[in-house]
Amino acid sequence: MPISFQLEDNTVLAKQHFNRVAREQMRPISRKYDEHEHELPTEWVDFWWKEGRKGAPGRIDGPNDGFVTVCVQAEELCWGDAALYLRMPTPALGGSAVGAAGTPEQKERFLSHFRADGHPIWGAMAITEPGAGSDSAAIETTADYDEATDEYVLNGTKIFCTAGEGASQVEGGFVVVWATVDKSAGRGGIKSFVVPARTPGMTLVGLEKKLGIRASDTATLRFEDCRVPAANLLGSARVSKKGGKKTGDKGFKGAMATFDASRPIVAAMAVGVGRAALDFVVEELGRQGVVIRYDAPRTSQTAIERDLMEMEAELQAARLLTWRAAKLISSGKPNNLEASMAKAKAGLAVTQITQKAVELLGPLGYSRKLLVEKWMRDAKINDICEGTQQINQLIIARRILDYPSSMLR
Repeated sequence: MPISFQLEDNTVLAKQHFNRVAREQMRPISRKYDEHEHELPTEWVDFWWKEGRKGAPGRIDGPNDGFVTVCVQAEELCWGDAALYLRMPTPALGGSAVGAAGTPEQKERFLSHFRADGHPIWGAMAITEPGAGSDSAAIETTADYDEATDEYVLNGTKIFCTAGEGASQVEGGFVVVWATVDKSAGRGGIKSFVVPARTPGMTLVGLEKKLGIRASDTATLRFEDCRVPAANLLGSARVSKKGGKKTGDKGFKGAMATFDASRPIVAAMAVGVGRAALDFVVEELGRQGVVIRYDAPRTSQTAIERDLMEMEAELQAARLLTWRAAKLISSGKPNNLEASMAKAKAGLAVTQITQKAVELLGPLGYSRKLLVEKWMRDAKINDICEGTQQINQLIIARRILDYPSSMLR
């Protein structure tokens, strides 16, 4: 599918707007909340609350590039601070799941940035379990249907839930929980359910202490006889027999479609962090009189020049792959292969770029006086979450070779 990488005027305006937010609102408090893990960044939440009361947060009216604009937002804000981006009071990953697999009624019901009283809403996605990481089909959390009440009863434990604290504890929030309705069915039994905040039986067990993205609330959630209406099953939700009919849902494929939307966003986040590190290195070296000679023969370039050019090339490749995957979503076309390509490339690129940034700056790069070492720590999550580097490469190989999962593991 041919894609123009010339952004719409309103997307350019959005990019400029989000960069100002990143520079003025995020960078000044970046170190503070890295060092005060689990503390709510109230000034950041309040800022987005006030922004949202003017309309949708950061919304730019008029023609834009659809989902590409969403990725542009993610890149710019993660250039400011990836952890604060993940702490934004928005439906976030939970919203991506509803948007990818939900019915029109479910999207209308859950995809709001703010409650009726104007307070912000958090959304989270609960997939990973102590015994089920990259293999989503190994999920043990159960969802048993209670025909008498037309409800599903959830039981199990979920770990590493991004925005899990706000989504589970703050009124109006919600958690999208992956669970199996039939263990013997394997992948076919996996469904996703929307669990509103403060639902009885959903308990916040604790928050992770992490290497990076420390301002993000990464939670462990326990579900004990947690009841949700059957209408909260994402997709074509079960209709009570009392209504005279019963429909199916999108099942495991519908749940997995969430990643086709979330992986380009994570890739854009990675590009933002990588760009932050690269921009700083270029700026710092420039202050020391180092000039990058793009027109010089490679044989006469310095090692630093070659490193910086390679970092720029890797970053741009990741960005273009991300925009391609996003553009396919906006066009209503399948993007499973492209989403995994963007995620795999960006996760690897940001890891290499931030490590090289620390290396090029020497002791200064390793010092906590600067944010470069923080960006290196923040970067690694982009190579892990929403499918590890290895998992995404496996998906890419399967799609290119047209192999089923049973033939290529």
